[in-house]
Amino acid sequence: MSAQAQTAAPAAAPAPPPAWKQGMPESMAKSTLAPLPGKLVATKAADVPIDKIKLPPGFKVEVWADGIPGGRAIAEGENGKYYVGTRALGRIYEVTDNGKERTSRVVVDKLNQPTAAYKDGSLYVVAVDKVLRFDGIAKNPNATPVDLTAKFNFPPMPHHNWKYVAFGPDGKFYVPFGAPCNICELPTPEYAQIRRYNADGSGMEVLATGVRNTVGFDWHPVTKELWFSNHGRDWMGDDTPNDTMNRLKVKANYGFPSCHQGTIADPDIKKANACAGVEQPAALMGPHAATMGVKFYTGDMFPAEYKNVLFNARKGSWNRTQKIGFDVVTVRTDANGNNAKVEPFMTGFMNPADQSWWGRPAYLHQMKDGSLLVSDEQNGVIYRVTYKK
Repeated sequence: MSAQAQTAAPAAAPAPPPAWKQGMPESMAKSTLAPLPGKLVATKAADVPIDKIKLPPGFKVEVWADGIPGGRAIAEGENGKYYVGTRALGRIYEVTDNGKERTSRVVVDKLNQPTAAYKDGSLYVVAVDKVLRFDGIAKNPNATPVDLTAKFNFPPMPHHNWKYVAFGPDGKFYVPFGAPCNICELPTPEYAQIRRYNADGSGMEVLATGVRNTVGFDWHPVTKELWFSNHGRDWMGDDTPNDTMNRLKVKANYGFPSCHQGTIADPDIKKANACAGVEQPAALMGPHAATMGVKFYTGDMFPAEYKNVLFNARKGSWNRTQKIGFDVVTVRTDANGNNAKVEPFMTGFMNPADQSWWGRPAYLHQMKDGSLLVSDEQNGVIYRVTYKK
């Protein structure tokens, strides 16, 4: 066969960049920034450098439970049981507290980014592509799950589709759906939303749109208004945009993909008057700080000045040359929820001087005695914060 008759084999298409690089501009092509590696193995309580954690005077911290690698959100059940979801490991843990010690077991494994909520004796396990209800699990550890997946009919794309879920004061089930990208035109309108459902999956309502990725929310104990955290996009530089804390205004748009933090137009997804009509955030939580769990404090253990104050866990930045976050902060506002002030509460997980870090606070849960549980996704432990005069 002549050389002219030969045809060159088509060149193999280059592998697509990892999802976290999507949206990176050419000017940052040589950046060494990358997501921080998760440990995802158990850390014993004795190996946690808890003496490095700093709290305001009168507060104390202890490792309340260990052996929960990748643990995130905490849902309280019955009979001293708590349910902790993961993302990378695909597990739901059940932590049992007998008042003196905590033991844990895996309820369900090998799911796609599961999390959990608890209501009326039933554990609801929510993954990207599945919803399971375990009835009576507090008394029957081998409860067979009821599959509600078809009734909820979730959108399928996995990126930013790990969910924080919870039942609201209205008894409805609140579920967010993150954008399936760092920055993009949404492939379908069912992403970048906050929804609510009846507990059986019926009655779906879209409450908010333009929400890039909320992974934490709670209801104000007085106004019953929902407040939610939201992650800003990556690859717009060290200082923009901020993650935000927001108040839910039903049917409002929060800007994604063309507007960030309520005021900054996106350089890639251009739109005329991009931020016109966008609901403004209640507080700016720091650029790339990874604002996670949200909890209003309603207990009586902490001093009175913490009553109804919002606590927020910031897991810590990766898309920033100088790291921030790696802490728990409070967000205080005036009586109308305005003039927010963000203040440190639980620090010491990161050393600003050399940028080293050892823990990543992720979620919060208030116990019946008024103490506060804080999950550390990196170490797979849960801290308990108490106060005594």
